[in-house]
Amino acid sequence: MNVKTLFLLVSLCLWHLHHAEAAPPNFVVIFTDDQGYGDLSCYGATHVSTPRIDRMAAEGARLTSFYVAAPVCTPSRAALMTGCYPKRVGMAMGSNFGVLLAGDPKGLHPNEITIAEVLKSAGYRTGMFGKWHLGDQPEFLPTRQGFDEYFGLPYSHDIHPFHPQQQRFQFPPLPLLDGETVVELDPDADYLTRRITQRAVKFIEQHKDAPFFLYIPHPIPHAPLHVSPRFMEGVSEDVVAKLEEEEGQIDYKTRDRLFRQAIAEIDWSVGQVLDALKSNGLDENTIVLFTSDNGPPKNSLFASAGPLRGNKGTTFEGGMREPTVIRWPGKIPAGVVNDQLMTTMDLLPTFALLAGAEVPSDRVIDGKNIWPTLTGEAGTPHEAFFYHSGNALKGVRSGEWKLHANNGKPVMLFNLKDDVGEKNNVLKEHPDIAERLSGYLSDFADDIAQHSRPAGSVEDAKPLSK
Repeated sequence: MNVKTLFLLVSLCLWHLHHAEAAPPNFVVIFTDDQGYGDLSCYGATHVSTPRIDRMAAEGARLTSFYVAAPVCTPSRAALMTGCYPKRVGMAMGSNFGVLLAGDPKGLHPNEITIAEVLKSAGYRTGMFGKWHLGDQPEFLPTRQGFDEYFGLPYSHDIHPFHPQQQRFQFPPLPLLDGETVVELDPDADYLTRRITQRAVKFIEQHKDAPFFLYIPHPIPHAPLHVSPRFMEGVSEDVVAKLEEEEGQIDYKTRDRLFRQAIAEIDWSVGQVLDALKSNGLDENTIVLFTSDNGPPKNSLFASAGPLRGNKGTTFEGGMREPTVIRWPGKIPAGVVNDQLMTTMDLLPTFALLAGAEVPSDRVIDGKNIWPTLTGEAGTPHEAFFYHSGNALKGVRSGEWKLHANNGKPVMLFNLKDDVGEKNNVLKEHPDIAERLSGYLSDFADDIAQHSRPAGSVEDAKPLSK
């Protein structure tokens, strides 16, 4: 071997070594539905068992001040996709309801730049398997918003003919989509978690040689609860007997008693994803984040907000602070509890930075780069975080202080460091803090009014069908 050949060989090896080390990470976001802050055993729960997520937390970080931007489905998901408060992108509510319904003329505007589109611009493959809920018209589907592959539901699985208030809503059959094609109507919901997981694992296997973004928004544990037969083992005979009597209907009340099993199947799903990453040699270069879209429903038998006050639909902590675990071996310190304020809106700019992608500069993005926060090198980048209920601005958190307001008027003040359960209103004792936080609210309301964008809208919207 002559010197020139040796030089070229060494140079080629160094090039491969450099690019292997510099390879951008993969991103996996697992987003459950209506799972409360107290519904993971690594968050102190005893009514569920989540060994795979607990192990993920031990190998990564447990985030204890991680927020969604709204306490219900549609706006929460709009914020994750766009990095913006839902009101800024016109998605704080559905057309005539708190969330989008079947055949809704409204949806996430096609001009919005989603986290999937940002990562696609950097050469990522993008896949989504699960619940969308940002518009069911063709113009709004995931395949029009940056996802190369999509399999799942256009909205919640309870928007179906078996809804308890069907006489009021008149919901059509529930569509299951593969890409933009309806492949089934009223699919057997017992198998949704399993089928979504299988598609997610297949996506990992097919795209192991290129960077990818995988979004897995599970429809469960939103009611009605469903689990596959494997996870029905151990369910009491009286529950099984009741379910056998459904006869084409859905017994919501009895299905509430499947909560432990539903969470167990979600935990299994997380394990399947983590195992697929490891078996395909991707474990060390993939960020996996697990969280939920909002807090638990008010009348749930078992879902829990843990020590937090409030539930789904409220701007108390229980409605918007979510149980969150993130893992990237060797990059995010293992076994850490991180209480710095972070949000789903931060994922877009943070993932963009790590992927070498550009964050849109022609519009306001509310999310911040939280990579230094996740590594422990810096505190939260948020001076203030804002709480909305629909289009109404209801509160603000800055540091350890949280102010609740009604039409801009302060009504409650809590020190979350000392009182995470929001039990002791100290508004009268701290008028100076209330005044400072009120200023944040006023300035933010003005900013939203000046820098907001419309949702998308279509004429003659029709429910999806085969």
